[in-house]
Amino acid sequence: MTPRIAFTPGEPAGIGPELAVKLACSERASDIASAQIIAIADPDLLQQEATRQGKALTLLPFDPTLPVQATPANSLHILPVELAQAAYPGQLNPTNAPYVLETLRLAAEGCLQRTFDAVVTGPVHKGVINEAGVPFSGHTEFFAEKAGVEKVVMMLAADELRVALATTHLPLKDVSDAISGPSLQQVLTILHRSLRDQFRIEHPRIGVCGLNPHAGEDGHLGREEIDVIEPALETLRALGLNLIGPLPADTLFTPPQLARCDAVLAMYHDQGLPVLKFKGFGRAINITLGLPFIRTSVDHGTALNIAGNGIADTGSLYAALSQAIELAKLRQF
Repeated sequence: MTPRIAFTPGEPAGIGPELAVKLACSERASDIASAQIIAIADPDLLQQEATRQGKALTLLPFDPTLPVQATPANSLHILPVELAQAAYPGQLNPTNAPYVLETLRLAAEGCLQRTFDAVVTGPVHKGVINEAGVPFSGHTEFFAEKAGVEKVVMMLAADELRVALATTHLPLKDVSDAISGPSLQQVLTILHRSLRDQFRIEHPRIGVCGLNPHAGEDGHLGREEIDVIEPALETLRALGLNLIGPLPADTLFTPPQLARCDAVLAMYHDQGLPVLKFKGFGRAINITLGLPFIRTSVDHGTALNIAGNGIADTGSLYAALSQAIELAKLRQF
């Protein structure tokens, strides 16, 4: 079956529109030609970007009542949303914040209604949305609220390496207090279920990092491993989860240990993601686990400093679309 993939280019002044046009009109487009790609965006914005790049982009009207048709090369299916004001590369405009949020709302509702099989998101600028008077902390929280989901998990992937996070965007001084037995059990349960149900890994193996150097060194460098992490792992092992650790991060992120794992749970953002980005910079993607629909994303920001210069790299967007298509096809069986 041909999956329908919604794509939101994100901040109109960032590199999202540039990436959309560049990928649609590249040789790589043939690699994702097994899906219908629906850009939820302002058609004029994409056509202006195509003109800037000297590309002949065809925008095909999206009609959900028609049979699914794979999107041809040099084309995008379009679900139009109008900008409030014209957008210019590199120039943020809070007036267009409602436009960005409307593209996300349509994508979420389309996924919940099964009009779309997945959503792929381009980068947004949280600051300009907040400046417009809208409290917005990110895609993940937005989609979780729309789906009525209390807890989701952030996982990044590059090639065969998958790294999920026990905590996300916290100051380092707050990480220890944020890690509790119940929160770890919740995160690991979502991660295990997603690897099994979404990725079709029958018996997922999850490596778990310790929080402290040397995983606490028997309590001499911190007791979080002894008092919190290990008891949580033991509770879940009794339920049948295959959990390796807690191990020191500098031990777990080595080839022999990674070969034993289908995913790694890092305790905080900069414990796991530098390793992943070093391994797969330009190919890494973000996958939100725990939603009732598939959501993947680029792993970079709006890059306002290079927007409009034609030099943005499509690698992460290509990987995010490819992963969304693969997961959508797995879900159909």
